[in-house]
Amino acid sequence: MSFQNQNELAARVNSLRQRTLAAVGQVVVGLDHVTDQLLMALLAGGHVLLEGVPGTAKTTLCRTFSSVLGIQYERVQFTPDLLPSDVTGTQVLDRNTSDFVLRKGPIFCQLLLADELNRAPARTQSALLEAMQERQVTIEGKTLMLPEPFMVLATQNPIEQEGVYRLPEAQLDRFLFRIEVGYPQREQEVDMLDLHSRPTAKPQPVTDAEEIVSIQRQLDTVYGTRELQEYIIDLVRESRKNPDLLLGASPRAAINLMKAGRAHALMSGRSYLTHEDVQAVSLPVLGHRLIMRPEAEMDGRSVNQVVDHIIKSVPVLQERHS
Repeated sequence: MSFQNQNELAARVNSLRQRTLAAVGQVVVGLDHVTDQLLMALLAGGHVLLEGVPGTAKTTLCRTFSSVLGIQYERVQFTPDLLPSDVTGTQVLDRNTSDFVLRKGPIFCQLLLADELNRAPARTQSALLEAMQERQVTIEGKTLMLPEPFMVLATQNPIEQEGVYRLPEAQLDRFLFRIEVGYPQREQEVDMLDLHSRPTAKPQPVTDAEEIVSIQRQLDTVYGTRELQEYIIDLVRESRKNPDLLLGASPRAAINLMKAGRAHALMSGRSYLTHEDVQAVSLPVLGHRLIMRPEAEMDGRSVNQVVDHIIKSVPVLQERHS
């Protein structure tokens, strides 16, 4: 891709970002930073785990996000009695023909909201693994491809401990980002009440699936030097040596840092990657992949502090090559 085409791509993605934030903001107040990261993850071809207490508009945000982007949306409420076939689909008997026909599950969409994912047991959670990694689903020996783009947005309540199943590390590693959805600021909550005191029109789509897939396929054209690739690897390797961590970042985490950094660069209107892009996405990419040592948690240290320490411990390019 030529330099001019790369700049045009960056300008197009930056424009898409502004239009998406404006459209979603007509319905959901105070979650621009979350919307920003959702779009970043989608353009990078990744999935997102949303964490937050009930009532913080996670489901509303996901539904509005899909509507604004013009992509097909399905929602599955995960419960302890949900079966894998309730998500992926199954073969059912057609009484008219006496043949078994495939009934596709809700996973055959472009944006799947897995609401309260940690309420379902591991068997049902695993129904998403193949879809998230391979973009395909196998039903009774038959493999079917999922539509493009495909994204899983999963929510979980980090407060509740009863009636929930902890997500295994293999499942967590499939998510590009983990995003914490907190309470809005006071003024934002006042604006929310004002918004809900008057009728609001449904926002119109600002793009479509075809444009999103086009951007995804051009993501790797964002220029990044060999030194930046070394910087990403140094961050990941530094996490494996951190004394506060029981488990550091995996090679998949390094790949995701690169992808998310490139998406961040495009959304910022640039066609090239910088270490600031990598640093900006480090917490949402690494936070859920790192396992803290119990003694570090007892001493009051958090994953956020560890990621910040890792970033400060690895010198940036100018310092390393000066």
